[in-house]
Amino acid sequence: MRVKRALVVVLAVLLIAGLAACGPTKSSNNTNTGSTTSNEKALKIAIVTSPSGVDDGSFNQNNYDGIQAFIKKHPSSTVTPTQQTDQAKSIQSVQDVVADYDVIVTPGFQFSGITQIAQANPNKSFILVDAFPADPTDKTGVKTSQVANIYAMQFAEQESGFYAGIAAAMETTSGKVAVMNGQAFPSNVHYQRGFEAGVEYSNKHNGTKATCISIPSYAGTDVTGAKVGGNYVGSFADPAKGKVVAEALIAQGVDIIFPAAGGSGNGAFTAAKESNGKVKVIGCDVNQWNDGKTATGNVVLTSVLKVMDVQVERQLENILNGTFKGENVTLHAKDDGTGFVSTEGQQQLSAKTLDALKAAEEGIKNGTIIPPTGDPGTTETPTAFPGL
Repeated sequence: MRVKRALVVVLAVLLIAGLAACGPTKSSNNTNTGSTTSNEKALKIAIVTSPSGVDDGSFNQNNYDGIQAFIKKHPSSTVTPTQQTDQAKSIQSVQDVVADYDVIVTPGFQFSGITQIAQANPNKSFILVDAFPADPTDKTGVKTSQVANIYAMQFAEQESGFYAGIAAAMETTSGKVAVMNGQAFPSNVHYQRGFEAGVEYSNKHNGTKATCISIPSYAGTDVTGAKVGGNYVGSFADPAKGKVVAEALIAQGVDIIFPAAGGSGNGAFTAAKESNGKVKVIGCDVNQWNDGKTATGNVVLTSVLKVMDVQVERQLENILNGTFKGENVTLHAKDDGTGFVSTEGQQQLSAKTLDALKAAEEGIKNGTIIPPTGDPGTTETPTAFPGL
């Protein structure tokens, strides 16, 4: 039986230190005309992020973009980002701002411990991204809570990884592709398993003959202590080590890398740029096209997505119109939660690859394809899952 994803995510939280608070760095008061009416309630929104801030060009910024899209439509509302500099007290950073805002947006699993703050402030609304609220009565940290004023979202990363695997298998010229990860927390293993499954699926259904390369010295160990293989940097914030791992993969003949590794993934971008056009990368979480630009072109093949901005904007609209409710949800392609970049000028996929990705997306949406997760104990694997 599959172990519930929510439980293992909280286990992962226990393994890392949180992020700490400092004062707000900037605020946004959009004054353009949108759909706001003069008697509409104005929301005071705070977004509390990791030290990379709301302009990191990646995870945090995508959440911030959702808030900005909401403010564009409702310009009487405001947002204040809080960028942390000390990595010790993530929950305290939320406590520091909660009294002054109507809505607090917390992107990242390090904020799963906001449960008691939310319960103590029932008139505030919380949007928790990439985690479910921890159960404060559970000493093991395994259980999660559902809180009336926390909308908590996770994403089916295995679906986005699946798209990356198909794209890599269809676009490789060397026949060797790889996924590079940060740490073997469940969400990261989801990406790995999805990628490996996408390659297997493409080999079976699209006539490709790609091989996933894994280097044993970089194999990952998940939160239960099980070996998961793959290529793990060991950190989400070590681009130098990320470059070392990427270069080792390139030395094995890999010409397409999917770096699902946070800041460590920047090392793979650097290695690809130094390959003189021989290596491409697939962006992760957000559209990373701009990160791939070089003097002569771009190293980004496409990007696979967690569509966080849309989901954050939707919940802000729900808060404004009074339909917001606390719940824990895992968002899939059918919920507009996962996807891939197909926009012309933002990717370099062939028409055949785009058609294959769209067909796979339809299969995932209608349930005929169910990519395997990285949940410990699951019986599904990259070589045995519904739809293969």
